[in-house]
Amino acid sequence: MDISIVIPLLNEAESLPELHAWIKRVMDENKFSYEVVFIDDGSTDDSWSVILGLQKNFSEVKGLKFRRNYGKSAALNEGFAIAKGDSVFTMDADLQDSPDELPEMHRMLWEDGFDLVSGWKKKRYDPITKTIPTKLYNWATRKMSGIYLHDFNCGLKAYKNEVVKSVEVYGEMHRYIPVMAHRAGYKNIGEKVVIHRSRQYGETKFGFSRFIRGPLDLLSIMFVSKFGKRPMHFFGFWGAVAFLTGFGLTAFVLIQKLLAISQGLRKTLVTDNPLFYIALVMLIVGSQLFMGGFLAEMMSRNAPNRNKYEISERLGLD
Repeated sequence: MDISIVIPLLNEAESLPELHAWIKRVMDENKFSYEVVFIDDGSTDDSWSVILGLQKNFSEVKGLKFRRNYGKSAALNEGFAIAKGDSVFTMDADLQDSPDELPEMHRMLWEDGFDLVSGWKKKRYDPITKTIPTKLYNWATRKMSGIYLHDFNCGLKAYKNEVVKSVEVYGEMHRYIPVMAHRAGYKNIGEKVVIHRSRQYGETKFGFSRFIRGPLDLLSIMFVSKFGKRPMHFFGFWGAVAFLTGFGLTAFVLIQKLLAISQGLRKTLVTDNPLFYIALVMLIVGSQLFMGGFLAEMMSRNAPNRNKYEISERLGLD
């Protein structure tokens, strides 16, 4: 199969028939073999009934319905597990993403050699309350990840099948699939300017809270991908730095006290020195970080996937 199109949705009953007809026209014109996988993320409208109707009339339509709303990341994770196409596309169900972009993105995967291609909504039809935070978010993500895409949040993306099978999407991680793919060893990441259309039906499902949860998830990805198999390298290092700093300050305070005594100066209590309390805090923090790293290292070494690595090719090992 050439293409799988994974479409997470929540209360998008009005747009689904039009979206499917548009996808079908583009796929048929380009003679692709394809499947359309709708993931109903706990809709309370008639979305699932519409999907059932489409599946009854079109064999390429597949669907999965959650009992309740789990979020876009959960929907994509399940869709990736189902997808069978060589190229796997993700797009939103609100008609803001254009299926006309799919053939060129498919070509970029297999002729230009990209592992994934991310859409870039260069011209957006969103209110300023959404565009400005998005620009700030994209800037921060570029700086933290080292991946210089303009629009991490664009729902229209294309992946080789092996890429989506190598990542696990949860929380708010759907925005960072390029980051996770890069950390998994897929370095050829492309970008394409795509058409962004104004919303035709319904209203946006994303609130301001995503700009709080999103950066926290990015920090999680960066930490786990770098230190997930060796947490002691992080906690142990900073624990040692904190402990040695505290030890040095303690020694300094004690030397000051001894010098004062030897010179017959007015005796002051060690506890009157602010450095004493800073040293005490640093010793405690250092010890806790070191112990936390030790426990995390023990858990990591006993994890069932401790020796699971991404292997791109095998030679003579079948």
